[in-house]
Amino acid sequence: MAVAISALLLGESPRIEGQDREHIIRLAETENTLPPIVVNKRTMQVIDGVHRVFAAILRGEETIRAIFFDGSTEDAFLCAVQANMAHGLPLSLADRRAAAERIVVSHAQISDRAIARATGLGAKTVAALRRQLALSTPHVQARVGIDGKARPLNSAAGRLRAAQVIAARPQASLREVARLAGISPATASDVKRRLAGGKPPVGTLPSTEPDTHTRPVAAETIQPRTARRTVPEPLDPGHTLEKLTRDPSLRQNQIGRELLRLLHHNAIVMKEWPELVSAVPEHCTRSTADLARQYAESWVRFEERVRATG
Repeated sequence: MAVAISALLLGESPRIEGQDREHIIRLAETENTLPPIVVNKRTMQVIDGVHRVFAAILRGEETIRAIFFDGSTEDAFLCAVQANMAHGLPLSLADRRAAAERIVVSHAQISDRAIARATGLGAKTVAALRRQLALSTPHVQARVGIDGKARPLNSAAGRLRAAQVIAARPQASLREVARLAGISPATASDVKRRLAGGKPPVGTLPSTEPDTHTRPVAAETIQPRTARRTVPEPLDPGHTLEKLTRDPSLRQNQIGRELLRLLHHNAIVMKEWPELVSAVPEHCTRSTADLARQYAESWVRFEERVRATG
């Protein structure tokens, strides 16, 4: 719907430096209809679209199309960050870090990966910010992941339930065990391995449940020095790839050969990262980084499915 520009108020912007005058002029000079802005229904503050409001003023327009948002001030700020990440003038790294710091405190119940997606940062960066702001962050028992599901930070209870399910239904699949116990398939796989090795389902420290059926962020999982031996050592990509390439079970079927080609291509990309990064033009950094993150998350999901079948 159209609202009077005179009725609008400037809201809190995630942009530290404020508005970009050149971007406003570019918007004003376009002949296209400006996309609708987002306005807080209760306060009439502009949540997303301040540049468009100023562009409309330069055009001499008195009204602008708007979508109303009904929520708290902190939810409005989160909405503003998400909207700015989805379109328009990209937020700077400083803007995104400052936004993440605020969201970590105001929305402590949101997982690191979910905040990372909202702000365009890495999950490890968000985890580090959360640790730095631990004294200011409210304590929560669970976090909501990207998929909208809440998972407990302490997965001990879920692991115990998984052990009971495995004992009662030894033929159940890992996915079924995970569903019945309320944990991820990766955690169910770990419980099954521990039981098979004669170990209890829960270690000396409760583990942190991953956000969205993916591996937990290393920075979030604190382990004693004596437990570090349980963490797999980094592999030599060249040696490991050569070993896999010699395996006839992979070489003698089409899907296996396709997997080997993908792994080989990624090994090459890893070596050429510095050159590839330098080749990305400034106006493509955001889209390239977003696409790279999507690919990385796909590989993480692939890793967990492979581990779950082991």
